[in-house]
Amino acid sequence: MKNTSAFHTEMHWRSLALLNIFRLLSNLGIFCSVFWLAYKPIMGIEEWRSFLTLAGVDSVLALFFAWGIHRRRPGFEIQLSIQVAIDVLFIVGMMHLFGGLRSGLGTLLLPYLAAAGLISRGRMTLFHAAMASIALLSEQTWQIWQGNASASDYFSPAVLCVASFAVAWLAHRLARFAQASEALAEQRGIDLANLGQLNQRILQDVSDGVLVVDAKGEIRQCNEQAIRLAGMRPEGMLIHAMPVVAVALARWRANPSDNPSLIITALTRKTLRPRFVLLSNDSQGNVLIYLEDLDKLRREAQQLKLAALGRLTANLAHEIRNPLSAITHAAQLLGEEADANTLMKRLTRIIDDNSQRLERMVKDVLELNRRDRVQMTQIKLADWLDVFVEEFKLQEEIHVMLTLDCPPEAEIRFDPGHLHQVMWNLARNGWRYCQKKNGSLNFRVWSENQHWLFDVGNDGPTVAPDAQTQLFEPFFTTETKGTGLGLYIAREICAANGAVLEYIAPPLGGVCFRIIFGYIHRQDAALPL
Repeated sequence: MKNTSAFHTEMHWRSLALLNIFRLLSNLGIFCSVFWLAYKPIMGIEEWRSFLTLAGVDSVLALFFAWGIHRRRPGFEIQLSIQVAIDVLFIVGMMHLFGGLRSGLGTLLLPYLAAAGLISRGRMTLFHAAMASIALLSEQTWQIWQGNASASDYFSPAVLCVASFAVAWLAHRLARFAQASEALAEQRGIDLANLGQLNQRILQDVSDGVLVVDAKGEIRQCNEQAIRLAGMRPEGMLIHAMPVVAVALARWRANPSDNPSLIITALTRKTLRPRFVLLSNDSQGNVLIYLEDLDKLRREAQQLKLAALGRLTANLAHEIRNPLSAITHAAQLLGEEADANTLMKRLTRIIDDNSQRLERMVKDVLELNRRDRVQMTQIKLADWLDVFVEEFKLQEEIHVMLTLDCPPEAEIRFDPGHLHQVMWNLARNGWRYCQKKNGSLNFRVWSENQHWLFDVGNDGPTVAPDAQTQLFEPFFTTETKGTGLGLYIAREICAANGAVLEYIAPPLGGVCFRIIFGYIHRQDAALPL
């Protein structure tokens, strides 16, 4: 981008080029008027030659000036002064050929002086007017010397000289006003540019996704947060880029008092709360859409909750485990001495069960601080699942068939220890609630949209709708003996490995948990999401 001075200089040269074109057109007009419009035709051959000489020389000089303007040589002010001087001499020469000031050609000096004053932004305007006045008075003196006029005829050229200075002064004032207006407009442009940059910066730093949509549903602007929430850059029509937001916007336009409901994006599967604001003083019907990421708010709340819990457990882990071990050991001793006492056995069993539950809770909470220790490697799911299923059946003493469907080319990048922990949690929960028949617990791996999906399903009772939104909340459980941290830890581990764990409600009943891995890894290439 050019700086301000360079921009002004370019405008000066363009204006000078227009003045040069005006000179050529004026010469053509004068030449034509000699034959058709002049009230005193040129009769003598000498006068005719003088006229052709003046017109020809002025036209040739105009062509030289055009070349000089193109080359920007000599300087702008030198060229302008030379052109004004030549214009003055040409017009005064025409006046002399056509009878002096009575020809009326002297008034042609005024537009030249005005144009020169405006082009030069008011500089040297009085100098140009002085040149014109000297030329007019010199021509009148020559007429008196030749006996074609008397001394009393100085009044008309004097008036024209005064008019020349008046036009020059007016051009000077107009140029100053134009300069002030130009400077003000330039400053306003800079202020608007700075304000636009400030607004853009604020828009990008807003934690919510922001979209501007016009009355036709076309996206006019969006920030980076909106791109992240949508999983792509929202462009074009809103109905094509983000259909769920377009439907919510249509409902809001029909009834602005109705609070928009929560929506879930198709690609990123994020839960959003939209908010619509009609821009004031906008006749085009533009709407400002705020997209609040509820998943992020939940995660932040959970992080605060777990951070406080982590600090607590870090300080009390040993203090809790030491007396817990003593209680467990004492309960075992009481159980050995209470062989014949049924009540004593039941009480010691209660002590032992709750001690183990506390031990599992402390262990799970301590595991939360280790979820970021990821060592991802390439894992062939078919081979890995064969070993895992056999180990799981042996550990849980399962004697029925578990369904396994995995393509041999399925390969992911995951931490093996983390994958084992997640799968063990999902498989154990599935086996606990299924009907424990052949195929009651099933594992299925398949691909969609260039990434692998892993379903762990069972034929147990469907999760209640009000509990589905809280499945992955920490410490949420429907069992009296559960800690409520298993699914939460599993989802956090998946997120640390670039995967997504979600609950799927099968249409035919049952329960299904799905892991969506971030990439399909092949031997030839890795195709991103």
